[in-house]
Amino acid sequence: MRQSRNGKQAKPDGGDAAIYCRISQAGDEDQTGVDRQERICRETADRLGVHVADVFVDNNRSAWRRNRERPGWDELLENMATGKYRHVLVYHPDRLMRQPKDLEQLLAVADDQHITLHGQANRRDLSDPDDRFILRIEVAHACRSSDDTSRRIVSALEEKARAGDPHMSKRPYGYTPDRRAIVEEEAEVIRDIFRRYLDGESPEALARDLHERGITTAQGKTWQGTNIRNLLSQPFLAGIQVYRGEQIGTGNWPAIIDLGQWQEVQEVRSYRAAQHTEGKRPQRYYLLRGVATCTCGQRMAGSKTKAKANYRCTRMAFNGEGKCQRVIAADPLEAAVKDVALEVLEKLDVTGHKPATTSRPETDVKADEDDARQLQELNQMWLAKEVPTPEYRTMRRAIEDRIKERQRRTVQRPVAVLQGIAGPDARKAWAELENERNYARMNAIYRFLFSAVIIHPAKKMGRGLDLGRIEIEPAPLWD
Repeated sequence: MRQSRNGKQAKPDGGDAAIYCRISQAGDEDQTGVDRQERICRETADRLGVHVADVFVDNNRSAWRRNRERPGWDELLENMATGKYRHVLVYHPDRLMRQPKDLEQLLAVADDQHITLHGQANRRDLSDPDDRFILRIEVAHACRSSDDTSRRIVSALEEKARAGDPHMSKRPYGYTPDRRAIVEEEAEVIRDIFRRYLDGESPEALARDLHERGITTAQGKTWQGTNIRNLLSQPFLAGIQVYRGEQIGTGNWPAIIDLGQWQEVQEVRSYRAAQHTEGKRPQRYYLLRGVATCTCGQRMAGSKTKAKANYRCTRMAFNGEGKCQRVIAADPLEAAVKDVALEVLEKLDVTGHKPATTSRPETDVKADEDDARQLQELNQMWLAKEVPTPEYRTMRRAIEDRIKERQRRTVQRPVAVLQGIAGPDARKAWAELENERNYARMNAIYRFLFSAVIIHPAKKMGRGLDLGRIEIEPAPLWD
């Protein structure tokens, strides 16, 4: 219920509502998760007696950065302009906007509609001059606060960089936690890596050797090829001070690698990259990217060898316990999934249907809440020294991985991707997409129809596709 001008409770105006949820990358004091935001907004909708038609999510998106894209916000505005909603529900107005231009966009769209904005603690009638005035003050204050915070951080970092002080967030391998002294045992490993790379060894071979010798990174993790490549490109090791991507001088910490050797490595890396790309054939588009999933929980990425194209687990190149060598031929897999998709599309009628608000089942939301409680309990046990730090990190990483895997399903899938494709002529329309090589749209259709195409271990040997390996998990299509 909302307050009328005479102080009495007034009933909502009816009509559909839209929920908008957002969580920033960092920096905001309130980092309430998008699922909890949605639950709170739905509780507000129940109290108001309004129907929630759609939910728009911008997960891990900043609202105060002026150049930050927010697809959920853009789609919300487009739908508001059609008069689809009478209410917009947010956890707090600063979840919706922290820039005056965003507010003016919202007000411009709301000028022709009677839309009420509901937050956790208040409501604003976007057609009411007083409420518009208060909103402008609140957003201006939020913008000023964000700008002040950004300016202080940038100023402090620049001052630190100009003074030659190290400003890396994590302890770099080879240095003490204050970044000012060398850990000689680790430094010798770094020197060996640089020497062997110049002698022709690959980052993957170097990482594999370190793993076999039981040597871990500065954070205690297994060395991977990506870690080696990052190490080889790190100016910090040569005592070079970098600010905003530019070398601005020499730092006041000791260098592990001679400047000449570091520059030689950069030249070799550039040369090898050019050799690798020169004369390459056009890259194959893997239609199931973002959909093909290994039973170990990781995505399967396209990988083309001289023999054929495959999907392989993204942990295939890993060292240590996380390594997974699952692989499946791309052509027969894509053909099998295409047949299933076309059967669905031929029977699908998109007329009058609304897209699912999210592709996350309620069980995933509850599982996230349970895991969040486990994280909190685990942290309390660690603080009380009931769990040793290595075990705490391992257990925490396992829980966080589960949460991330579930949250990847939080997407807003526009039903427009099916326009002109769904229906009795689906096969003909799909053939036209293939002729046009519109791979991106075919991939978007797969993402709309399927939450995942799960690849299980092979149960039989021999040529041909083992259909028993493939499990297709359908996505919820409609509310």
